Amino acid sequence: MAGEIAPDAGKLANLVRQDCGSCHGLTLQGGLGKPLTSESLKVWNREQLVSIILDGVPGTPMPPWRALISEADAQWIAERLQEGNLP
Repeated sequence: MAGEIAPDAGKLANLVRQDCGSCHGLTLQGGLGKPLTSESLKVWNREQLVSIILDGVPGTPMPPWRALISEADAQWIAERLQEGNLP
């Protein structure tokens, strides 16, 4: 999107490891939340993952992150998790 700031890889990787990791496990292998491994995320397409990250999952502990990160940030996170390539 025009005028949108490029995602900050270091900041986002830290957010995933610390904030997401508090529920999904510090190694992202699962905990209270489901695993965030590339293998476990194969059932979701990129658009679905971005929606889950931004809007959460009603009726579950998965909160919405839209107020804290941009759509570009959510895209970056979804891509790295699906590729198994989180810095």
